[in-house]
Amino acid sequence: MQRIAVGGFQHETNTFAPQRATWDDFARADAWPGFVRGPALFDAVVGYNIPIAGAVEALRALGHELVPLCWCAAPPSSYVDEDAYERVAAAMLEDLAAAGALDGIYLDLHGAMVAAHLEDGEGELLRRIRALVGDRIPIVASLDFHTNMTPEMVRYSSALVGYRTYPHIDMAETGGRAARLLDRLLRDNRPLCKAFRQVDFLIPLVWQCTMAEPTRGVFALIDEIERGSAPGGPSHNQGIVGITHTPGFPPADIAQCGPALVVYGYDQETADAAADRLLAAIEAREAEFAGRLYTADEAAEEAIRLSQSASKPVVLADIQDNPGAGGTSDTVGLLRALIAHKAAGAVIGMIVDPEAAAAAHAAGEGALLPCGVGAKVGYGGETPVEARWRAVRLGDGRFTGTGPFYGGAKFDIGPMALITDEDSGVSAVLAAKRIQAADQEMFRHVGIEPSQVPILALKSTVHFRADFQPIAEAVLCVVSPGAHVSDPVELPYERLRPGVRLRPLGPKRI
Repeated sequence: MQRIAVGGFQHETNTFAPQRATWDDFARADAWPGFVRGPALFDAVVGYNIPIAGAVEALRALGHELVPLCWCAAPPSSYVDEDAYERVAAAMLEDLAAAGALDGIYLDLHGAMVAAHLEDGEGELLRRIRALVGDRIPIVASLDFHTNMTPEMVRYSSALVGYRTYPHIDMAETGGRAARLLDRLLRDNRPLCKAFRQVDFLIPLVWQCTMAEPTRGVFALIDEIERGSAPGGPSHNQGIVGITHTPGFPPADIAQCGPALVVYGYDQETADAAADRLLAAIEAREAEFAGRLYTADEAAEEAIRLSQSASKPVVLADIQDNPGAGGTSDTVGLLRALIAHKAAGAVIGMIVDPEAAAAAHAAGEGALLPCGVGAKVGYGGETPVEARWRAVRLGDGRFTGTGPFYGGAKFDIGPMALITDEDSGVSAVLAAKRIQAADQEMFRHVGIEPSQVPILALKSTVHFRADFQPIAEAVLCVVSPGAHVSDPVELPYERLRPGVRLRPLGPKRI
């Protein structure tokens, strides 16, 4: 039995988004637990599909003694306030300093955190921890698929272990993989060689999905290389221990934004060869990271056409208002298009409008709302949609996720309401807190069975596919205005390092 400290600090930062992450955003619960510190951490994360839950389970099964630090996550947004960052970092360092003798550290990190006062949130946190505990103790961190992996993150950690699915259905599994790698490092007691590479083009999130090519093929190659290093494999004796590839999070104006990979092994030459092989495979498929996108009007028209002969819902992904990438989840471009084209029976969610949700609850089921809907942040100068909105069904926003991505999540997202425009027959699901539309229970909570509607519009880029693609007749990706700008060429980068192409085969950052 060895003593291992366990903690986490998660935020995905879209530096171009309008809303910052404050301490309150980390402190409160939504789909995940709020800030938790000390022994309560373990019970707080049980049953969630998050990395720390998988890591705790795996480390306990391996017989280790766990020392709790703190864990927290805030919804994706713009910069993390300095106060919030420093409060969490200070708590983690205080607990590490008070922990006594440790043999290892596991951290549940995101990898795309940017604070108001520093570009590389995770790299700086790892640097501070390494300075406190020294070089002897192995530090292994799990990372989100959308990490902007930096040289500092690789340098100050012993190993980084990233998700391999997008939609992220393997979050807890990744925590388990990181825990087992940490256990191996403790048993082997020898340092790893590291081969770090950065890809020189940005990949829009919508084309990073592992359910389709080319990303699916990239991760298949990673599995192939690792299998060759497994016991009995042809290169086992050469000692590749693990590979992490992170396709990156483009809406982050930092120098090291973009896809990257790192190969770990006990032989530098072999690690370098594997890293070069994987990098070449990604670069060879550069042109494939693209596809068809629809305007809001095009999507509404095509969805109506397809739904007339479909037996399943036509799903519209409002990819640029994805709260999982810093979107406000209240833009109304797609909603207006559905109403204008009279897409009767269509349902859009989740539109975050606490005032309209509260008004629906005050008015009661069956009543007309006294206000417009959406555009409360007013991104792009939008204004609320005025219509004959009738409250159809109300909910308290407390339910449990059942889909592959949010399965087990205990939602607490404030008052919810299903409202319908009586003139067009278009409905909207309102919520009080930002949450990505990636679980069917969000709709069932207010009386909508997703498989039974003709058109379903979702505020999500890719995560929705895990739970909704199996019930969809077709999926159309929509570029209605939103804070998660899909094409990086449209973003006003100032800090991105020169030479990076702003999209596959696109112009370079000068």
